[in-house]
Amino acid sequence: MEKKLQLPNIPYKENVKTKMTLHLFLQIIGKIRLKMTPRKNHWWYITEYINTRGFTTGPVPYNTGADQFDITINVQNHQLEVNTSRGDYEHFALDDKLTVAEFYTNVMDIFKKLNIPVAIVDVPYDLDIDKPFKKIKEYHHYDANYVKDLWRTLLWINNVFEEFSGRFYGKTCPVQLYWHSFDLVVTRFSGNEAPPLPAEARLSDKDAYTHECISFGFWAGDENVPEPAFYSYTYPSPDGIDKETIKPSSAEWIESNGSPMALLKYKDLLQSENPRQDLLNFLESTYQAGAKKANWDINKFRVPDLEDL
Repeated sequence: MEKKLQLPNIPYKENVKTKMTLHLFLQIIGKIRLKMTPRKNHWWYITEYINTRGFTTGPVPYNTGADQFDITINVQNHQLEVNTSRGDYEHFALDDKLTVAEFYTNVMDIFKKLNIPVAIVDVPYDLDIDKPFKKIKEYHHYDANYVKDLWRTLLWINNVFEEFSGRFYGKTCPVQLYWHSFDLVVTRFSGNEAPPLPAEARLSDKDAYTHECISFGFWAGDENVPEPAFYSYTYPSPDGIDKETIKPSSAEWIESNGSPMALLKYKDLLQSENPRQDLLNFLESTYQAGAKKANWDINKFRVPDLEDL
């Protein structure tokens, strides 16, 4: 008999400072990827990924494309690692005394040692912190147990999102971690252009929402939703979507930035007999709700059986 899955408990309120410390670390390495990776639609070139060691930039080109490096927050060994295609390897330890300022300085020192020119906009993005990374000393709360539990949770979610992603035959983004908001996301697109955003809208939003999409994600909690939760929204938001039934029964529609968003609290999966199936049901039911109300061609996007190809 298969053993019941035991998901980690990752409470938000008890770990606000650790989550912010990790978030700032991820923004620093994410901004390096942003600066050095060729552009791709919808900001897909700036994101990070969950892998067997922790949180990683994936391969980043340098030396006019002749070489690559990656940066990984290794939660197995609790250290920051930089590897290059030339065989270089540099690292430093992560602990609860390491400030964001020291993390930033250590990372930049590694790139100087490797003779890889790196220059970023060295201030946090959208975090209400109005000073450069090298001056942020109030955050130094790397709790190894919480970070590892969060990574293990995200690793499991990543795998469920990958399974769900494979059920759609249209344009789909990779399962990826957006470091500006610290959420793990997979998004489906109808192929139709969306109405242009107002001229005063942020550039990040303008490039993210050029086309109709249904997005699915997970974040570990914030001030607006102070607990870990899954979400789904359809853009542009069609009238009446919040009247559609979604699964499991604990999922609900809430208002977010003036539009309906589906929400499934992580704590409900902790009590579930089959958390994987409940999460897949949430993803599928919210997709069906959005695709139906937005008049997507659902049949066109169904994945055919291999024998039908």
